Amino acid sequence: MTDVRPLAGFTVGITAARRAEELGALFVRQGAAVRYGPAIRIVPLADDTELREATTRLLESPIDLVVATTGIGFRGWIEAAEGWGIGEKVLEQLSGAELLARGPKAAGAVRAAGLAESYSPASESSAELAQYLVESGVAGRRIAVQLHGEPLPYFTAQLRQAGAEVIEIPVYRWVAPTDPGPLDRLLDAVLEGTVDALPFTSAPAAASTVAVARRTGRLAALVEALSGRAVAACVGPVAAAPLAALGIPTVQPRRSRIGALARSVADALTEQSPTLYAAGHALQVRGTGALVDGDWREVAPAPMALLRALARQPGRVVSRRELSAELPGGGEAHAVETAIGRLRTALGGSGMVQTVVKRGYRLAVNPGDAPAMIG
Repeated sequence: MTDVRPLAGFTVGITAARRAEELGALFVRQGAAVRYGPAIRIVPLADDTELREATTRLLESPIDLVVATTGIGFRGWIEAAEGWGIGEKVLEQLSGAELLARGPKAAGAVRAAGLAESYSPASESSAELAQYLVESGVAGRRIAVQLHGEPLPYFTAQLRQAGAEVIEIPVYRWVAPTDPGPLDRLLDAVLEGTVDALPFTSAPAAASTVAVARRTGRLAALVEALSGRAVAACVGPVAAAPLAALGIPTVQPRRSRIGALARSVADALTEQSPTLYAAGHALQVRGTGALVDGDWREVAPAPMALLRALARQPGRVVSRRELSAELPGGGEAHAVETAIGRLRTALGGSGMVQTVVKRGYRLAVNPGDAPAMIG
């Protein structure tokens, strides 16, 4: 038996702009193939009048609380202020306020600026941070919230409803990618069934992906794909919101970190590809092939589509008509027979795929041996 890495045979699509290569590397190290299709890009606001106006407003009177949501955003804000020649004034203003950080990277940026945070939620979530602030009492207090690429309407609305004055600090924002081609091709791959998981690290990336699918008439197909065979994963509930609005189920880690996100995707892919026992062999169906008794077998797209169809209901006879509908682009009975022959060859001619005369084909499994269905 050869040494096969945990995610060999699976393909993961990466839509992130920031830290995309870092996230992709986590999957590559486990043997997965990675396809990149950035859904967004980051635009710094160092010269943006919106950021400067917000900073000027901050300096008008003492501030009570400052919320740092990301390390890169907080650093960018301080660097922009220094570029305008008001860096010392901003730091002086912040030093007189209570600082809160959403996570360790934001806390690190706060400390690097010579300041110190008083609280950082263990979950690293905006929701827990908002709950802490509201329960602490914010009525009549002046709060600056450093945004992280997108508005935080739920977060800021909670504070305003609790009686706080909120100043939003937009340090950078997300916009559409300069070249939409890679995302367009990634969406095609998801719909074709050649991408097994699509993780999202931010709500803007998820929203942009949905927007492109809607604009190009592929939204219904994308919802179907992400609700079925392909795993949709999000770093947290905020990132998942654009998908949840469409009824797409998502996998989410307990901690909102990309390492935890990668582990959640790996677990989901493994769980939806259980081991079957056919003709005395252990069979695990994956994205581009199968493990047979622990050995990796690459399978071409057409026979792979038929293997997935057979594996959805192990042991059941699947008719030629049903199988022809599964072939990429469709096909006649002869195309099904050809693909079945290629599938048997790819699996090592082990007798796992049986012909049932005048009815179709089935995986040669005993009912009690099939632990679960493959989606």
